[in-house]
Parts: sequence; structure tokens; C-alpha cells
Amino acid sequence: MKILVTNDDGIYSPGIFSLAQVAAEFGEVLVMAPDVEQSSMGQAITSGRPITYKKSPIHFEGIEAYRVAGTPADCVALGLHLFESIDLVLSGINIGANLGNSAWHSGTLSAARQAVLFGVRGIALSVSVGNDEPDFTLLEPFVKKALNEVITEEHKLLNINFPQHPTGDIDWTSQSVRQYDGRILANENPMGKEHFWFTVVPIEPEERDSDRWAVKHGKTSITPMVLNLTDQNYLNKKHVKNS
Repeated sequence: MKILVTNDDGIYSPGIFSLAQVAAEFGEVLVMAPDVEQSSMGQAITSGRPITYKKSPIHFEGIEAYRVAGTPADCVALGLHLFESIDLVLSGINIGANLGNSAWHSGTLSAARQAVLFGVRGIALSVSVGNDEPDFTLLEPFVKKALNEVITEEHKLLNINFPQHPTGDIDWTSQSVRQYDGRILANENPMGKEHFWFTVVPIEPEERDSDRWAVKHGKTSITPMVLNLTDQNYLNKKHVKNS
């Protein structure tokens, strides 16, 4: 199996190094990641300038690795163009969960989604954070267990989230779609100039058996996702009404 590994935290993130090491147990690994952090970049692609890449300044212990002047989606598109016969794209391990409505803006999940748009399986992996940074060495056995769970699955797009301290239990979950609150917070920088922060927090409790619920209870969440955004039920009603 030939695996392309990417992320949105950038080539210097410990999460991508950890994922590449685990992925190497499943096949031949190539790494293409943004040269700077691209968190919350979503499905953005670079269209107004060329995309360039260079050898990674970080040594990946026998794994061919590159940094890309582009978005996570660019990394996937470029990697699939440059390297033949990629079987799977892994994106992560993101420092911070990608649960519920964060699926809309997550660069980590969007990289996996970009793979599916090109006809290749894509799996996004993220870990919750608390007051301390994740310990990726301790997390790696749980990453391996999750990949063992899905590596032979046929479903094209998967979103995997780990709690900061996993119990080892794995739940197949739905995406939480409870209401979120988006706020613009005004502040000042040290020079006295006004600037703004955009924050999003859930304002409704998580649904049982959703991704948010599983991670809150210490379980690894695996959510199967699709590309089609069509509301098929509503469309069917319109067809019946107009027939």
C-alpha cells in the first residue's frame, strides 16, 4: 500500500511525524505538508500563483518528505500528481479535535476530502487538547488500533478523533450537528490597534452516539462521511409535489 501523509498544522508539527511513523507499519509512506500552519483553511486551493515544494527540513527517518507552499488541499493534489499509485491519504494528526460543525472549516478533514475528490480514500485524524499538548508517543498505539479498524474498509472518507487520554474503546459515530455559537471578539494588540478573533463554541449538548459524545466519554470516534451535500429528502418531496 502506498500512503500519502499530510496535515494542516504544517511540516514542523509533531502530529504529522507521529502519523507518518505509524503509517509506515501499513505501507510505503510519502509526506507532503504545508510549509506553514494552515489551520481552519478548509477546502481552499491556490489558484492565483504557482504551487512550489521543497525537501522537508525535518528528517522523517527514512520517509521521503516535502514541504509545500500551499494549502492542505494543494498538498494532496500535488502529491497525487507527482507520485503514482497512491492508495490512501492520511491527514493529521491534528492538534485539536475536528468534531461536529468544525468539519466545515477543518483543513485536516478537507485534505482527506480532497483525496476523495481525486478518487483516493481519505482519512482525517485529530486529537483533543486540554491544558497540555498531546503526548503523541502515548497516542501512537491508539492511532495504530484505529487504522487497523479502518484500513481495509471500503468507505472513502473517514473522520477519526481521539480524546486526549483514550481508553482504547472505538465508536462508529455520526457527526454532531447541534447548534454552535459563532462570535467576533474585539481586542487590542500591544500597539493599541484594534483586532478581532472569531470563536465558535457549541451551545447545545452533544447527541448520544455522535462524534462529540464519544470523545467526551474517552472513546475514539470514527465517522463515515460523504461528499454529496444534497438534501435528498427535500429534493424527493419537491419531485413528488411537482409530479
